[in-house]
Amino acid sequence: MEVASRLFAAGGIVMWPLLGFSILALALVLERLVFWVRVNTRQPEIVQETLSLYERSPRSAVILLKQNSHFPLARIFLSALELDQPNPEEFRLALETAAQAELPLIKRFNTVFETIISLSPLLGLLGTVLGLITSLANLRLGDLGGTQSAAVTAGIGEALISTAAGLVVAMATLLFANTFRGLYQRQIALIQEYGGQLELIYRHAYEKGGINAAQRGE
Repeated sequence: MEVASRLFAAGGIVMWPLLGFSILALALVLERLVFWVRVNTRQPEIVQETLSLYERSPRSAVILLKQNSHFPLARIFLSALELDQPNPEEFRLALETAAQAELPLIKRFNTVFETIISLSPLLGLLGTVLGLITSLANLRLGDLGGTQSAAVTAGIGEALISTAAGLVVAMATLLFANTFRGLYQRQIALIQEYGGQLELIYRHAYEKGGINAAQRGE
């Protein structure tokens, strides 16, 4: 802890915004981890149960979705199933519109992650420049081994530490941001897959005589 404190102090003023970025990134990463763990562990089970149940009892399927409306796919399904006797085209449009509305929630904090990834190395570079300025300001010809050598060394240390800190924050954030991007893309594929399955089930039921409001639990 003492070593970290010394390194932080030696890194100069840019270490403070880098510290803020690291704390912000950590908080957002934890929030996204909780979100994706919950979605990937529980949502597929809910969706499969809904698709199976809807063929036998649409009313029960709607009730199940309402009980799990904190999941993206549950909200997407509900937006279509709660329509008043839609035809298959209207049903499909409702699914697509709801899916588009869910995208910003699934991609939440992506812009913040990109900002941290972009700015952290630049802050490290700024620290490098400031450290070199400090070194050059204290550098005196003929006095390299004298009283000013400590100030020159401190300036070089500031330049190196701030650069390293900026790169570490950016790389760690990039690792998690890419992981979340992969999960987001997988979720989009699942939305299309499960949405297509629900649409087919509804279309078959509609062609056999339609689905009235009472079947859907209204």
